[in-house]
Amino acid sequence: MDNNLITSEVIADSGIAFGTSGARGLVTDFSPEVCAAFATAFIKSIDTQFSFNTVALAIDNRPSSYLMAQACAAGLKQLSLNIVYYGVIPTPALAHKAMKDKIPSIMVTGSHIPFDRNGLKFYRPDGEITKVDEQVILANKAALNKEIYLTELELDKAAVQAYISRYADLFSHDALARKKIGIYEHSSAGRDIYKTLFEQLGAEVISLGRSDKFVPIDTEAVSDEDQQKALNWSNEYGFDAIFSTDGDGDRPLIADENGNWLRGDILGLLCSQLLNIDSLAVPVSCNTAIELSNSFKKVVRTKIGSPYVIAEFTNLNKEHSNIAGFEANGGYLLGSDISVNGKLLEALPTRDALLPALMLLSQQLPISAQLKKLPQRFTVSDRLQNFPREDSFALIEELSTDASTFLSNLNIKQDYSINLIDGLRITLHNNEVIHIRPSGNAPELRCYIESNTEKNALSKLESVLNYLTLNR
Repeated sequence: MDNNLITSEVIADSGIAFGTSGARGLVTDFSPEVCAAFATAFIKSIDTQFSFNTVALAIDNRPSSYLMAQACAAGLKQLSLNIVYYGVIPTPALAHKAMKDKIPSIMVTGSHIPFDRNGLKFYRPDGEITKVDEQVILANKAALNKEIYLTELELDKAAVQAYISRYADLFSHDALARKKIGIYEHSSAGRDIYKTLFEQLGAEVISLGRSDKFVPIDTEAVSDEDQQKALNWSNEYGFDAIFSTDGDGDRPLIADENGNWLRGDILGLLCSQLLNIDSLAVPVSCNTAIELSNSFKKVVRTKIGSPYVIAEFTNLNKEHSNIAGFEANGGYLLGSDISVNGKLLEALPTRDALLPALMLLSQQLPISAQLKKLPQRFTVSDRLQNFPREDSFALIEELSTDASTFLSNLNIKQDYSINLIDGLRITLHNNEVIHIRPSGNAPELRCYIESNTEKNALSKLESVLNYLTLNR
């Protein structure tokens, strides 16, 4: 009797698919066989392109993540590969160390989605996989032994120190001196790293909100509760800033000295200016203050998801020297080696939370004063949860054909243009923007509104979400 499974068949039967960043699905669907199949298919899809005998693994703080890492390791051991396990660390810390060691890596994380879901992110020795790589993984027909033996993984702390050193060595030891910073730790994979690093750079640090239960922080849709927490903490402690991240530590969340959380794309814009970036690749959902700032030689708009941003780096590097990208969630991607403080900072083309935070915090000007230097364009966003993807696609198809009824019901003038790069982005007669799209990671419909005032943006967001809720 055949004792082998075929990876493509196991993956197809699981129902798990790739989203905007990694394979995502219900924890119940990530069985040991499925995790082992994904790990095996990933390695078999790249083993003729690279030479390696070791694969790195790391996880976030989700209850299911360690078991999934054990299952991935079991599949990799069937290929006679060595495993280095870095434990709970941020995704960029894993990617940074694995790329320096020129080995592939797998991060077990569901990022910000609820704890009953999880996911896998894959990195080749040269960086994050592409959308083409994803399809090759899904189609791979590697053999996998049905017997999946789970064993304990031995913890290695080298990736933690390498990640801290990347930034501790870039700035002076007093770069954050006289700064009082709160770190909203919750269940972030990097919560034990950030305090250490910030204190090494001279800051006074206070830990906030640490949780033994997984907290699904979404940096693009900060909850009312977390907004109030930041205001309360700022008032209580007199912080210069509050720093946090999503679950796997690749998307930053930063509040200014008044306790107001920054939008991720505005954070990315400020960081890019401070780094003297020449050219940017950013998703279509990002704020148009990027172009209005006149700070960059070229700005390329992409579909939403880090693989699309990274795909543009190859073209940008042909014409420009300092290349970067960021997303509306704040994740910053450094597409080329650059000079910072007279020192070399090597490219890290995957989402990172620390670089933009440190660039803002190391400035003498308060964060609110840095914000005032930008073109005043405000983006707000939220999501409708439990909104099936098929319903989202049907809605977008309907509105892309004719949005006049939709806009009329919102009392909006009928002079508009449409962009379909990713979802439906409607630019109105007054340059306000309504952008709706299905989440790539969960059954949610995301909505972004951009306007010249925050009040107008919030009002329109409420109107759009109320209309979509009543007419879904």
